[in-house]
Amino acid sequence: MKNNIIKYILATFVVLLMACGSGKTNATQAELDRLATTVNNKDFKIVSDWAFPTTTMAMQQAARLLPPGNQGGSVNLIGNSNFLTISGDSITSYLPYFGERQMGGSYGGDDSAIAFKGLMKNYKVTQKKDSSYDISFEAKSNSENFRVNITLFPNLKSEMILTGNTRTPIRYSGSIQNKTESD
Repeated sequence: MKNNIIKYILATFVVLLMACGSGKTNATQAELDRLATTVNNKDFKIVSDWAFPTTTMAMQQAARLLPPGNQGGSVNLIGNSNFLTISGDSITSYLPYFGERQMGGSYGGDDSAIAFKGLMKNYKVTQKKDSSYDISFEAKSNSENFRVNITLFPNLKSEMILTGNTRTPIRYSGSIQNKTESD
């Protein structure tokens, strides 16, 4: 019995060690170079497949209005026009927004999506140990200021979190493309 307990503890320890492995990526050198070039050129487009609104009680209730397969905490965007484009110091975007508005908004409700067209402020890039890049900046839509945090991975997948001053935060998951390839 005592031997079984020791074997169980040892096996658990080995599994945990393997699960916590190094932050090293399995990406090829070509993938790493392509991502570094894309980030350094500041010329790419992100198209999202999923939106992940902040799950609140109101979002759970509104989820009944979403098409089948969607929930209050995840909305499929495939087939819906959406993008975030960075070109030098400029940004343009059209991202459908699902979530709660805290206050404000324009009269007539024509700003339901997150739409940027202008310059970014406080642009910062950090390369992480797993060879992904964190990009953060501030952008302004017609009536709202946003803090944007983007993570770009060597396999060209992306994660974005947008935090506005009048809306609950929302996360998007998708992929990046060289802007010239997608236009």
